[in-house]
Amino acid sequence: MAESVEESQQDAQASPEMTSKDYYFDSYAHFGIHEEMLKDEVRTLSYRASIYQNKHLFRDKIVLDVGCGTGILSMFAAKAGAKHVYGIDMSNIIDQAQQIVADNKFSSKITLIKGKMEEVELPVKEVDIIISEWMGYFLLYESMLDTVLFARDKYLVSWKKWGKAWGKEWGKEWGKEWEWGADKKGGLVFPDKATIYLAAIEDGEYKEEKIEFWDNVYGFNFSSIKAVALREPLVDTVDYKAVLTDACAIMDIDLNTVQKSDLTFTAPFELTSQRDDYIHAFIGWFDIAFNACHKPIRFSTGPYAKYTHWKQTVFYTHEPITIEKGEVVKGTISCAPNKKNNRDLDIEIAFEFHGAICSVSEVCKYKM
Repeated sequence: MAESVEESQQDAQASPEMTSKDYYFDSYAHFGIHEEMLKDEVRTLSYRASIYQNKHLFRDKIVLDVGCGTGILSMFAAKAGAKHVYGIDMSNIIDQAQQIVADNKFSSKITLIKGKMEEVELPVKEVDIIISEWMGYFLLYESMLDTVLFARDKYLVSWKKWGKAWGKEWGKEWGKEWEWGADKKGGLVFPDKATIYLAAIEDGEYKEEKIEFWDNVYGFNFSSIKAVALREPLVDTVDYKAVLTDACAIMDIDLNTVQKSDLTFTAPFELTSQRDDYIHAFIGWFDIAFNACHKPIRFSTGPYAKYTHWKQTVFYTHEPITIEKGEVVKGTISCAPNKKNNRDLDIEIAFEFHGAICSVSEVCKYKM
């Protein structure tokens, strides 16, 4: 059985060699986080549908589950007819996953391996399909995408990486882009598409509670914490009624072709107000797609969609913006892995606004 939180904390204190990366993997040994993810029906049922509704893709295939956790995705794949599934996880939860797999009589179909994907060697040279629930808050915070890309480049049947590019080149000769159908041989990644979105919200009351609170704490000046609080994005559920602009896609990721270097990016955005109001923050979320399916399956973590454990990410601005309907906020957002811990993110939002009532130019830096 996994350690209690108290035992884990004692071990951490007794092990000064532990890094922030070690804490990341250790946190996934506890059942609570897996319970939350499994009970997230948007997440879990989307993965199940993408596999069960596409048994023709999984039948007799070798599948790799990166970051397998409790083994739920591995068992979906095995039940869908996979020839064999290899699940990899660094966390101690894999010890419990072994028992879960045995209890469900999949031991002959699923092999679980404890260790880092970058360090273990699979018993096979290639896999046909990679499945992984790698997404973090704001898609990239504490995500395993680097690890999934490593697995793709090392183990996924090779030509699939170039299939899309070849299809476009051959399409020039034939007059249309070649489509790789389900009957074509080649590796697949589940999911294979992710998009990050940005919008602006009115959130004066909550900002007052979370940020302005530090100006006067029971009669004392705690304002030095206020600057720190502003730099730390808030992960929370945002009421769709608070969203006052349209949404702008700031990052598209195709898991068949994306490279690690692409995950450090700067993107422009333009947000048009849908009403007269005040902007107190920007929010980010992501959508996921399984385009390799016979009929694509998608889900969103946005404020207009059903709740997911990823919620939305709120980036408070220093000052509110008074905006009228039809006016536009323009800017850029930059995102890069933190140099000390690449599972953390350094984010910068620079924006300008020139409206009928006010003009604002601001650069906000955040660390997740």
